[in-house]
Amino acid sequence: MRLPHVTWLRAFEAAARHSSFSDAAAELNLTPAAVSQQIRLLEQHLGTQLFRRLPRGVALTDMGQAYALPVRKSFAEMQDATEGLFTVRRKRKIRIRASISYATLVLAPRLKSFHDLYPDIEIALSTAVWSDRMDHETIDIDIRYGTGHWAEDEIWKLGEEVATLVCHPDHLASFGAAPRIQEVLAAGVVPVFGSEIEWRRLSDLFELDCPEPLVWMKADSSLIALQTIAAGFGTALIHKSFSQTFLERGDLVSPFEYRLPIREAYYLVVRDDAEGRNEIEAFRSWLMNETSP
Repeated sequence: MRLPHVTWLRAFEAAARHSSFSDAAAELNLTPAAVSQQIRLLEQHLGTQLFRRLPRGVALTDMGQAYALPVRKSFAEMQDATEGLFTVRRKRKIRIRASISYATLVLAPRLKSFHDLYPDIEIALSTAVWSDRMDHETIDIDIRYGTGHWAEDEIWKLGEEVATLVCHPDHLASFGAAPRIQEVLAAGVVPVFGSEIEWRRLSDLFELDCPEPLVWMKADSSLIALQTIAAGFGTALIHKSFSQTFLERGDLVSPFEYRLPIREAYYLVVRDDAEGRNEIEAFRSWLMNETSP
């Protein structure tokens, strides 16, 4: 026997689900008479009655019930195949803001691993030097530096920070085989705006008795400070998470073992009306795992 016409089967499947020719007609944008005609043609083709016509609605016969199951399954499989092969799925999107140093030195090098886990989530990354509030129109997540005392409800700390002294290998070599920290700092340092007191904290914490270092340049970000001393002159006191890549490449060295605990830290802050989205939670969980010790 030849397969029935697909329009007959479609009318049959819809009427079987609704137990009504009228409801099936509304779903298929047909008239009830057209649905009734297509099912009558199907019954004639198969040589069997599929529905009992009732005063209100219709009911499947035993043969109709047996036939409805594989027909419904076939339509569902065709729908799944069509969506899976030909639908361009809409990507979910997360809008993230971070400091230029964090975005460049910590986040950007790791984003490929996030993409590998969640290829359907698009990241829109923007940067700022200083920020303490969100523009609700453009940001879902803010990676913010400070103490964590902000107005938002959803705030997570991204680990602890320590700072280390770093400089170019040639700059260090200019002080001889056993350089002293006091003379290295006296030659010139590049502080980051807002961290000027950290030099004194370092000296006091480790009882170094360092004089006030000579400042030959100030930078508004750790990234600028690192790029500056990587050119060959000066020393910077930089978060270890920022200087790690420069140290691994050999562009800079950390000549002294002092590790200065930093009271502030980076926090992941979620915009209040963005919380609860699956893609936000996926990113938060991934980043906290990536940046954990």
